[in-house]
Amino acid sequence: MTDLEKNTHFKILVLDGGGSKGVYTLGILKELELKLGSPLCEHFNLIYGTSTGSIIGALLALGKSISEIKELYDKNIPVIMSKANKKSRSKALKELADLIFKDLKFEDFKTDVGIVAVNYSTQNPLIFKSNKKQAHGMAQSFIPGFGCTISEAVQASCSAYPIFNRKIVTTVNNGVIDTLDGGFIANNATLFALVDADKAFKVSSDNIRLLSLGTGSFIESPMKGLIGYLSYLKFFKFVGRILTSSTNTNVILAKLLYPHIRIVRINDVFNQPEYGTNMLEKNKRKLEKLFQLGRNSFASKEAEIENLFNE
Repeated sequence: MTDLEKNTHFKILVLDGGGSKGVYTLGILKELELKLGSPLCEHFNLIYGTSTGSIIGALLALGKSISEIKELYDKNIPVIMSKANKKSRSKALKELADLIFKDLKFEDFKTDVGIVAVNYSTQNPLIFKSNKKQAHGMAQSFIPGFGCTISEAVQASCSAYPIFNRKIVTTVNNGVIDTLDGGFIANNATLFALVDADKAFKVSSDNIRLLSLGTGSFIESPMKGLIGYLSYLKFFKFVGRILTSSTNTNVILAKLLYPHIRIVRINDVFNQPEYGTNMLEKNKRKLEKLFQLGRNSFASKEAEIENLFNE
């Protein structure tokens, strides 16, 4: 029997956005996978992801191992993040997403998911979901992922303008939508996930367990070329602060609105200059270091995580 079959608790995994720094998240997840001894999709009822978290979350929900996901990150992050401009980075991201996910749709997930993006035209959340039970009204017209492929949804969630282009998606029941990176509205989607569990799945708060994973907090290293010039003008620092503010807001609100729900949050701070990085990190040695830091962060919360699964 899987963990979900043995335990009545409704378990949620929430994965933050953060570009290349998603390898830090993979470090945490690697230790969790080893501890649980089987694919993580067997241990979570619901996986929510934003931006890089949507890539990881989608792959987990398809049954992929952390080793498989890390191999993809190790091979492709340096390639994508080395591109000269947003057009070429977006093209490389699309080619990779289409290669990995092919024509798979939300019906192919092994557990339920939420992939967070923003409707650029309306400035409203656009959340691609897998289960009719996640609908908050108009359940009769619910279509998993709005009829989009997993690749399209992930690209929408990762369209961090102006680092990447905005993504145009064609939905079955909502027409053509101009999308923006989900980090601008919920870089941490804990609140959205809890609302799904509470209001849509109608799970008692006593039975909800949530693991929330960030991408680490690091000294921002300078960016090079045109990106570096814009960073010098403090634009990218401004974007970074927006994403951090989005994360902090959602984490705080979730605790205030759902104080009785067991939540474990891992997102350590690293102020050492040698760990300085940014969301466009492409140095392989630095990426491996971030992965190892993620593993270390798991150790600091291992007892809490164990209680989350074994209560």
